[in-house]
Amino acid sequence: MAHVIAVAGKGGVGKTTLCGLLIQYLGEKGKGPILAVDADANSNLNEVLGVEVEATLGDVREEIAQAELAKENPIPAGVSKADYAEFKFNSALVEDDDFDLLVMGRTQGKGCYCYVNGLLQAQLAKYQKNYPFIVVDNEAGMEHISRGVLPSMQTAILVSDCSRRGVQAVGRIAKLIEECGMKPKTIGLIVNRAPNGELNEGTKEEIEKQGLTLLGVVPQDESVYEYDCDGKPTVELPESNPVKKALRDIVDKLNL
Repeated sequence: MAHVIAVAGKGGVGKTTLCGLLIQYLGEKGKGPILAVDADANSNLNEVLGVEVEATLGDVREEIAQAELAKENPIPAGVSKADYAEFKFNSALVEDDDFDLLVMGRTQGKGCYCYVNGLLQAQLAKYQKNYPFIVVDNEAGMEHISRGVLPSMQTAILVSDCSRRGVQAVGRIAKLIEECGMKPKTIGLIVNRAPNGELNEGTKEEIEKQGLTLLGVVPQDESVYEYDCDGKPTVELPESNPVKKALRDIVDKLNL
């Protein structure tokens, strides 16, 4: 079974950036092939990794739904709907050298994401025996944990900025993981975008108050912002970049 690493936190704290750098580093350490999963309906992990996504699970679901309504059904004669759906869902997997990427996406228009959550859960159950590591970039919040979408989780990396609200948010996620009966071997906090790579006393107090284990601190760095503005994949940051170096030091300590 795959070692599942879930990356979670509130929106806007840079968890997708760190998730992409984590996937890259695991690949460089020979831990691949890795299944990278973008479980956020507002997906952009592919931009961090520098790969193109032609179809998400949500897109495939909409295509099949439209096919059922079409006068000229695109499903080939002699092929069952179930086999056609399986083929299309498999085609949503983006293959790269050290990792494959699966993007949940969303349904079109109004309505909740229950159906695509179910699709993601089914695909993860199917794929989890094929990869030594699955790294999941969760949506902002706690839905995938509370719904039990993720398979068994061995490592939970909670990402926050230096704000008390960010630390409180991941504190709630940590409690939810416990309430849902998940028992990851490692659960800890990475504080991202810290000025000069240092935490002030207020942030330290809130981390202690929430009972969180601090895995490490990643400094604020303008290069990440500039890469994002220029549309350049964050994984292309130079090896000397302080964000890359800090994240890799943290991963080394996790002994994955």
